[in-house]
Amino acid sequence: MPKNTSYSLPKDSKAWQQAVDSIAALLPEDTNLQDFDALQSLPVFALIVVLPTQVSALDIHQYVQSWVDEQPSWHLVTVAEDTDASFVNITVSDTEPTASDAQRLPFTHTQVYRYLLVPVTDTLMHPGKKTAAAHIIDDQLTTRLRHDLTEEYNNTRSVDSTGNINVVDCHILSVGHMLRTHKLACFDMDSTLIEQEVIVELAKTAGIGEEVEAITEAAMRGEIDFDESFAQRVALLKGTSTDVLDDICSRLTLSTGARTTISALKALGYHTVLVSGGFTYFARYIAEQLGIDEVHANALDIEEGEVTGHVQWPIVNGAKKAAIVEHTAERLGIEMSQVVCVGDGANDLPMMALADLGVAYHAKPIVQARADAAINVTGLEGTLYALGYPALAPTE
Repeated sequence: MPKNTSYSLPKDSKAWQQAVDSIAALLPEDTNLQDFDALQSLPVFALIVVLPTQVSALDIHQYVQSWVDEQPSWHLVTVAEDTDASFVNITVSDTEPTASDAQRLPFTHTQVYRYLLVPVTDTLMHPGKKTAAAHIIDDQLTTRLRHDLTEEYNNTRSVDSTGNINVVDCHILSVGHMLRTHKLACFDMDSTLIEQEVIVELAKTAGIGEEVEAITEAAMRGEIDFDESFAQRVALLKGTSTDVLDDICSRLTLSTGARTTISALKALGYHTVLVSGGFTYFARYIAEQLGIDEVHANALDIEEGEVTGHVQWPIVNGAKKAAIVEHTAERLGIEMSQVVCVGDGANDLPMMALADLGVAYHAKPIVQARADAAINVTGLEGTLYALGYPALAPTE
């Protein structure tokens, strides 16, 4: 039988605020340390380093400090543990059932190291330059740590779809991301909350895999737009029985850490939303499995137990996803600076761009390059670490 374990998670960002307070002397004299928008104009970065526990991190601080020592313009400050924060507890099964009742670990056990990266001389920086600087630091430090750690722990390395060795995630974010209280978290479904792409599973089951793949490739070449390609693929599903749909539902597997992430966010007071370019038939099922608050997806038109092949407009494309996120925040009275969006595909980029924090989850290179943070070495719970939380710790 699965064993339930309780984990503690800080409810606020006291550790980050204390770290910012400790560097007051390095900042311009008139800086208001409680004004998060003002802090956004400063090149003060949160540096978060995440490693799976199988990768020893005995010298991780040495590796990070070694890189910083080669950058004369930067100063490194370690963020202390959240001893003064109030905590929430979440309960997670040690073998977490997915939608198909398969058993898996509830999340990837990790080590999380948190720092502030502060300029040696006080200065302001244009937001565009700050974003560019963050990407440069991210590329340099991630490459350095991957190289150093992989050399030492060659047997534990994993390789992603681009051929890169993945033993570490580095998040270089504005410190304002760590200090704000976020309230709304929006997630893509396919290849984010679940491991599959539902349209692919439908096509395989209906025996139209090659036809659907041809349409998808035409859309990727720019020969037809997303809405047209979606309509063509749905038309090919005409006559598919709801029994087939139910069978696919039973075979869908939740991504590692999905239950843990949603449970933690809800315990922290977030409103959670599934926003998908897929179908409500499957999205509602997954949302129910995870306890997600609301669902936005495409209706799958069904008559007499079969898919009609007709599309119900408007289609939830990238622009629509962004509009849904914006309208949801407005409806709930939540500022966009309090919104987090997580996805893996190009159609997730518009909503990620609107959010205060856009997180790419095991995503395509173009999505990772444009996201604020990219998760590659953990499950979906890496979202919590990108938000500044420490590694989940069992309560005694």
